Amino acid sequence: MSPAQALETEEISCADARVAVRAALADAADELPRDRSRQLSEDALLVVSELVTNALVHAGGVTRLEVEVTDDVLRLRVSDASTTAPQRLHTRAGTPGGYGLVVIQRLCSEMDVEIGPEGKTITAAMPLR
Repeated sequence: MSPAQALETEEISCADARVAVRAALADAADELPRDRSRQLSEDALLVVSELVTNALVHAGGVTRLEVEVTDDVLRLRVSDASTTAPQRLHTRAGTPGGYGLVVIQRLCSEMDVEIGPEGKTITAAMPLR
């Protein structure tokens, strides 16, 4: 599998993040059943889009993106400069927004938040098989 790929800048967009995920999964796709490869790719693109969007909207932007594929898991790490933990927003029916964390938690086998003095990193893990 491919080693971790990282982007560091305050200019990381959702499109940049999706390109990084597609590149990382391209190597893994050959070793996965076709249906699983397609589903994993769609889910991973949605998760990384949600993580990056949340950082852009609520935390001033992304400072680092890391995509890692091992033999059994895809890990997406998105860092930002905010020291505030992500919070699930209370939403009302028919109102857009507020579902990002719910989507991430449903699609991922684990989600971890590390907060330090210079910001936070959210790690989302998805099983390959």
